Amino acid sequence: MSEHVKSFAAVDLGASSGRVMVGRVGPESLELTEAHRFPNRPVRVPEGLRWDILSLYAGVLDGLRAARQVDSVGIDSWAVDYGLLDADGALLGNPVHYRDARTEGVAEKVWATVPAAELYAATGLQYAPFNTLYQLTAARSTAQLAAAERLLLVPDLLAYWLTGVAGTEITNASTTQLIDPRTRDWSHDLADRLGIDLTLFAPLRQPGDPAGLLLPRVLEETGLRGPVPVTTVGSHDTASAVAAVPAAGQRFAYICTGTWSLAGLELERPVLTEASRAANFTNELGLDGTVRYLRNIMGLWLLQECVREWGQPDLGELLRAAAEVPALRSVVDAGDATFLAPGRMPDRITDACRESGQPVPESRAEITRCILDSLALAHRRAIREAEALADHPVDVVHIVGGGTRNELLCQLTADACGLPVVAGPAEAAALGNVLVQARAHGLVGDRTSMRRLLARTQPLRRYEPRGDAAAWRAAQDRLTRG
Repeated sequence: MSEHVKSFAAVDLGASSGRVMVGRVGPESLELTEAHRFPNRPVRVPEGLRWDILSLYAGVLDGLRAARQVDSVGIDSWAVDYGLLDADGALLGNPVHYRDARTEGVAEKVWATVPAAELYAATGLQYAPFNTLYQLTAARSTAQLAAAERLLLVPDLLAYWLTGVAGTEITNASTTQLIDPRTRDWSHDLADRLGIDLTLFAPLRQPGDPAGLLLPRVLEETGLRGPVPVTTVGSHDTASAVAAVPAAGQRFAYICTGTWSLAGLELERPVLTEASRAANFTNELGLDGTVRYLRNIMGLWLLQECVREWGQPDLGELLRAAAEVPALRSVVDAGDATFLAPGRMPDRITDACRESGQPVPESRAEITRCILDSLALAHRRAIREAEALADHPVDVVHIVGGGTRNELLCQLTADACGLPVVAGPAEAAALGNVLVQARAHGLVGDRTSMRRLLARTQPLRRYEPRGDAAAWRAAQDRLTRG
C-alpha cells in the first residue's frame, strides 16, 4: 500500500444491522469495502425492550478481525440510548431501546418543571418521547440509575470497551436534550432544575479527537498489531452521514434515509424561535461547529415493518408493482407517533387512511405506494419549512443512506420538492466516519475538500422533478385538513 494511502475501520451501527467498513483514503482516492455485517436484534424481556449490546460488541470484534490491519477505528451509531456503568466500570444491564414504553407520559412531567417552550429555547431539540432527557427522568427511581457512576452513549460505550477510555462525543451528546447548541456545552441550569446529575457523563470530546488505543486484549482477540488508535468521529450516525453529503456550496438540503428520514439543512447557528419549536425542528450539532437543523420523519421503518409482517417478499418486485399504482391516491402523516411502535403496520396504515376519509389501500403494492408517496410528501414539507424558518434557500436536495437504493422514493422526492435530487452515497455514515478519521490523520482537508473527494469518487445519480406540482400541494392540503 502507498505511504499516502491509509486504511480506516468504520464501525457503523444502525437500528436493524451493524457493519464494519474499511475505507482506504489517499489525497485523490476513497474506497469503501464491507469487512463484516451483523444483525442488530433487540430483545423483549420482562422489564421491556432492550438492545443486545454484547452481541453488537461481538460483531464489532469480528468485524475488526475481518478488517485486518487498519490505521484507526471510528464508531458511530443511532442516538439517545446509553449504558450505565457501576463504580468498577461494569455494565449495569443491557441498554434500554428507545422504542421501549417507559417514556410514555414522561414529557408532561418534565414540562411541569421546565415548560416545553423554555426547554426548546435552552436546547433547540425537537420533542421526541425517547430523548435521553426523558429516558433519564423515567429511570429516576430505578436501582440501576441509583447504582450508576457513569453514563455512556452507545458508541462511547463500545469505544470504552475497546480502549478503557471514557468520553462523550459532542454530536451524539446534542441528542440528549441536555446540551446548549449555542455554547456547545452542557446546559447546567437545565439539568439542575430537572435533577439530572451531569457528572454521570464522561468529558465531552469532538470529532477528530483521539479516543484511546485498542487494549492489549482487544488486539489479541482481533489479531491487529498495535498500537491502533480509536479516533472520535461524528458518533451520531446522522452527523457522520451529513459530513458525507457530496454537496457543492451551501444552498442544499439533505435527507439521510434509512429506518428514519432526517430531512434538513446544515447551518452555522441554531434556530431557536417559537415557530421552529412549533414545527418540531431540531438543532443537533454537526462537524466543525455546524448545526444539523432537521426534522425526524418515520422513514423506511414504515415499509420495513410492512415487509416483515408480509413475510419478507421480494422488495424489488414490490417496488415495481408500487410504481404502477396511481400516485397520491392516499397519504398518511409519516411523522405521526401512531407509527412509532413495531407490529401491525399494514393495518395501521390502512386504518389511518380510513379514518381520514381517503381510499383505503388494499393490496401490498397500494400500501407500499401510500408509504412512499407519504414519505416524499413529508420530505417536501420538512425541506420547505426548514428553508422558511432558517431563511436558507435550497437549490438541490441530497439523499444519502440506504434510501438511495430505492429509485421510486428518490424520484417521488424530486417530484414532491420540485427540485433536483442527487442520490448517493448509500453508505454515507460509514464514509463520513472514515473521512473524519482520515482528516485527523492528515490525509484530507476541510469539509469542502471532503465533499469534493466524495463527489469525485462515489457513484451518484441525479433525478429531475417531473409531474404535476399541484397534485403534491393538493395532497398536502388533504393531509393537513385530515
